[in-house]
Amino acid sequence: MNQLQDTAEKIRTMEIRGAGRIASAAATAIRDYVKNLDAETIQEFDDKVQKAAKTLVNTRPTAVSLPNAVWMSVKHSKTNVDDAREEIINNANRFIKQADNALENIGKIGSKRIQDGDVVMTHCNSHAALSAITTAFEKGKNISVITTESRPRKQGLLNIKHLNDYNIPTTYIVDSAVRSCMKDVDKVIVGADAISVNGALINKIGTSQLALAAHESRVNLLVVAETYKFSPSTIQGEMIEIEDRPTDEVINPDDLRDLPYVEVKNPAFDITPAEYIDLIITDAGVISPSMAYFIIKEYQGWELGDIG
Repeated sequence: MNQLQDTAEKIRTMEIRGAGRIASAAATAIRDYVKNLDAETIQEFDDKVQKAAKTLVNTRPTAVSLPNAVWMSVKHSKTNVDDAREEIINNANRFIKQADNALENIGKIGSKRIQDGDVVMTHCNSHAALSAITTAFEKGKNISVITTESRPRKQGLLNIKHLNDYNIPTTYIVDSAVRSCMKDVDKVIVGADAISVNGALINKIGTSQLALAAHESRVNLLVVAETYKFSPSTIQGEMIEIEDRPTDEVINPDDLRDLPYVEVKNPAFDITPAEYIDLIITDAGVISPSMAYFIIKEYQGWELGDIG
């Protein structure tokens, strides 16, 4: 349990970041936890597994990949401890393999949507978006990238280091320069922390302003998302919680000591309506936002009656 709690803390503090990496880390933690879990009855085993699962899920409320990874891993149909343990281990290994393969598949599919000569704008540090961009470049397409700094955690710094390693010409801009720079952009490509059943995108704060600027400039907005980032809980109307991060990520608390009337907000994500999204590129193929339910049903196995 100590190892699992250590993983949970790393996810909570963003030492482990990126929805895909969070999901794989959670599945790995569950797998390793059950390997040596002592329980005399299946009820005791299930109770301990559920407690461990909730410890992980509660660390980041918005990243749907996290609960999907956990619940897809712990789900089992056995009536004895050893068989249940084996099924959970197999589930987790299958999910980890799926997550690894998803990035490669998204790279192949997404790169086809990037044309030679394109200037691509991206936001935050999405491994899926970077996979599509770098795959297109490796195919010989002459492209360049504009990446936002993505405050307050400045994930854009991770982007410029990654893209520089691939020798891809990249421009780093402040978040507030998005609309000003959109005139030079051919496509906007962003990742996803979650996608709801109606095709709305929940992603790093500032994504919605990219979408509005792109829509105004008639620039296509492409979302790249693994199938496990679609939210089954939204089928029956549950809202995806928007995580509020600590205010000290934005400002030093000492700077507020003499400002009693000042409040600081640090929402980590925002919502982009489906009508501002042109296509969603998944590891299963390219879909329109209206096909989000199909992904939840066919690739996650959820039906309308399964949530409630």
